[in-house]
Formats: sequence, C-alpha cells, structure tokens
Amino acid sequence: MAAGSKKVIYAALIGNALIAVTKFAASVYTGSSAMLSEGIHSLVDTGNQGLLLYGLRKSEQPADEQHPFGYGAELYFWAFVVAILIFAVGAGVSIYEGIDKVLHPHAITSISVNFVVLGLACIFEGVAWWIAYRAFESTRGKRGFLEAVRQSKDPTVFTVLFEDTAAMLGLFVAFFGIAGAAWLGLPWLDGAASIVIGVILAVTALLLAIETKGLLIGEAAAPELTGDIRAIVEATATVDKLNEVRTLHRGPNDVLLALSVDFEDNLTAGKVEDAIYQLENAIKQRFPIVRRLFIEVQSAAHHDEMLARAGLYDDTPPEKADR
Repeated sequence: MAAGSKKVIYAALIGNALIAVTKFAASVYTGSSAMLSEGIHSLVDTGNQGLLLYGLRKSEQPADEQHPFGYGAELYFWAFVVAILIFAVGAGVSIYEGIDKVLHPHAITSISVNFVVLGLACIFEGVAWWIAYRAFESTRGKRGFLEAVRQSKDPTVFTVLFEDTAAMLGLFVAFFGIAGAAWLGLPWLDGAASIVIGVILAVTALLLAIETKGLLIGEAAAPELTGDIRAIVEATATVDKLNEVRTLHRGPNDVLLALSVDFEDNLTAGKVEDAIYQLENAIKQRFPIVRRLFIEVQSAAHHDEMLARAGLYDDTPPEKADR
C-alpha cells in the first residue's frame, strides 16, 4: 500500500500548495477573514502531507540494534502529529481570526475574486479528494465506512481523505459566509464562517487523533488474518493445541506475530524444530505482512497456569481469551 499511499499524499500536497497560494493572495486583496482561514487551512494541510511523506520514508528504514523491530511505527507517530497540528494551528487560528472579525467587522472588497478562488479550490480539492476516496475504497471491501476507518492500519489514506473532506466542507462554508457578508450587508458573517471552518477542523483533528492514537499504542491484526493463522496452526499434524495467538501492527504492512503452541508429547526436540520451521514458512508465505514470528513451545496446562497467575483471565478458556 506504500505506493498507493504516496500517490494520494502527493496529489493532496500539490493541490493544497496551489490552493494555499491563491487563497492567501485573495484574502490580502479582498480582506476576507473566511478566505484567510481557508488559506491557513490549506497551508496546514500542505505541511501535513509533508510530514506524512517523511513518516513513510522513516518507516521504511531497516531494523537496527536500537530498534530491532524496525521503524514502522514512525508513520503512526507522524500521523498523530498531523492530527495535533490540524487542531492547534488550523482550528485555533481560524477560530481566533473569526472571533476577531465578528467583534471588529469590516466590508469585503472584490467579491468576485473570492468566488473565482473558491471555484478553483473546489476543483483542486475535488480531484485530491477523489484520488484519496478511490484509494480508501480499494481497501474497504464490504465493510462500512466507519468500520473500515477503525480497522485500517494505514493512516495516510484516511488522514488525507478526512483532510480533503474537511477542506471541501470549509470551501462551502466560506462561500456562504462571503456571499452572506456581501449580499446581505452583514460583514460579521465572514467571521462567523471562519469560526465554523475552525470547528470543522477541530472535529476532524479529534477523529484523526482517536484513530491514530489506537495505531500508535498498538493494534492487533484483522480478525480474518488471525483466524487464518489459527487454522494453519491447528491443521498441523504435530500440533496438539494452539494456546494463544498475539498480533501487533508495527506498520501498515508489518505485523509482529507471537504463538504459544502445545506440540505432541512424543516428538523429539528435532521434530519440534522441524515443525516450527514448517509453520513459520507456511505462515510467512501465505501472509508476507507477517515480518516477525515467534513461536513459544508450551504445554496447555502450563499456559493456563501462567495466564491465571498473571490474572489475564478468570474462567474464560485461553482459546477464547485471545480473540
């Protein structure tokens, strides 16, 4: 998904950079508070796309002695930073500017310039939004929209999609605010539009922060992948029982897998080694996303005892506790 993610980010970066320049020029020329907020919005989005690209590049670094499991989580960290920036800079400045304009309203000049810029921005943002939406749809499958966002392990796609959606909403708000200020003779509506744009950005930032926080602290792989891995292990002739499956996404395409397996008691140490080797090959060949795999050889009784001692479950069987 890295190539697809980069395409989405580059499209958004180019579009937002062009839009930011035109919005700032229009805000200076016309004195529109809503247009200034939109310019700040596009500038923040441009910087955010740069951070996501940086996060993608850092996440591709190979593992080293200091980070033996790699740098995949770098992408999750920078996606979280993006959410914070949208809230602190985008929403904060837009709301502040809007309040100032409401308290000290002044007329907007050259309304037509604002409308031309908003129209061009709609075209640029629309193209970027469509590219992000198509990339998101290609991974959504039959899941609902919100479910797909919650289960997505690639924050770049849904972050850009959320940003572009907020941008489109902001453009409509700016249009009605500027139009109302000019045609109704109520200049404070321009400031009110800026406040609404700030609120839209704040809500977007909150949603992104919630989703990226889950990825940053660690989320399990999709239930489908876990179920298939369970089936592979349980179908292995030398396995008496699969005690536990633990998965952790270190990046969109990087899963850490830990298994606790009870092998048949009559196996020699060499036979167990061969069985582990065959299991690792079978799992990694079918799921290349599993980059690191650790198999613990443990009797079911000992596994239950250790879980009970750690207080991880009471009367719940371990085969259900890990689901």
